[in-house]
Amino acid sequence: MAEKYEILNREDIKNLFRTDIGHFDDKSIRFLLKHIEHLRGLLLFLSGEIVEHLDFSQTKREMRSYIDETLRDSISDIVFTVPFRDASTGDEVTIYILIEHQSTVDRMMGLRLHSYMCQIWKDQLEEQRKAKVPAGQQRLSPILPIVFYTGDRRWEIPVTLNAVMEVPELLNRFVPTFETLFLAVKDTDTDEFLEQNHPFGWLMSVTQQVSADEKPIDDTLMKTLTKLDTLSPEEALLHAHALIYLSHLVVSKRPHAEREHLIEHILIHNRDTEVKNIIMTGAEALIQQGHKQGKAEGLEQGRIDEKRTAVLKLARHRFADFSDTVHNEISGIDDLVHLDNLFDQVLNAESFDDIDFSKNGK
Repeated sequence: MAEKYEILNREDIKNLFRTDIGHFDDKSIRFLLKHIEHLRGLLLFLSGEIVEHLDFSQTKREMRSYIDETLRDSISDIVFTVPFRDASTGDEVTIYILIEHQSTVDRMMGLRLHSYMCQIWKDQLEEQRKAKVPAGQQRLSPILPIVFYTGDRRWEIPVTLNAVMEVPELLNRFVPTFETLFLAVKDTDTDEFLEQNHPFGWLMSVTQQVSADEKPIDDTLMKTLTKLDTLSPEEALLHAHALIYLSHLVVSKRPHAEREHLIEHILIHNRDTEVKNIIMTGAEALIQQGHKQGKAEGLEQGRIDEKRTAVLKLARHRFADFSDTVHNEISGIDDLVHLDNLFDQVLNAESFDDIDFSKNGK
């Protein structure tokens, strides 16, 4: 019962469906990973050979973040510690997940990740000092770094330090190196997610299609719901958690005209009255928020539309390689200050690589 309360905490779910709290991708991925089976599924997809050595039943989620306040509109992080099954392998591993939820490619991600990992190790030492562990017995735990990228733009820059350095070959050995597990959700072949035959992969296949045309999202959602029906009664909590995740996707990202029938499809596969109430309450709350905000935002939306059109026209005029991906990225921005800043960047940039599409880009 404690596990169910933690995963299906009503206050957490209420906040999940609130548009005025947090970023959609950040909230949805955080909610997804509240069920440890999806953490296992993520690692199964990225590095299956590691999974068999970890005891996920003893996973602890660390309630701390290493992201600077100024960057939290574009990235966030989650920290887990998971013990090894065999003590001879080691004590535990820290799994550090960076969620990159803007459609920008952070060239300095390798540097940021290295910095956050060093902060984690400093915290490990500090905790041992507080516990009065003798200096000679103090040890650092290994860190498994993961970048979880939900943006549309293709990420082609390696998450390494030497990728952003001009390093002569004779100095290569002095540059710190580490491997990073990387998941680009939108750029992964859907079949790869489905081949995993795990709920995490099934849900990611829907997440991929959340902004697609109506038929692809309908087909993918139906296939995923059918696969979720194969979960055993012992996996009822995993099933319920997945349906809430899917309902949040469709009511947050799909056009108003599609939401009702998509929610109906989800509820057909529901097994729990409490989950039905949660989904219906969340969907209705989101719709009501839209109604209340509609009148107040009418005039403001007009200004936003005008500025967005101006940014698009300027970008098309200035850059010969203007793409559908960039068009969609700009079209999805609804913040007037953000668009004003972006207009100035497009006006002065020499290429798209000089433009920071994140909200805090300068």
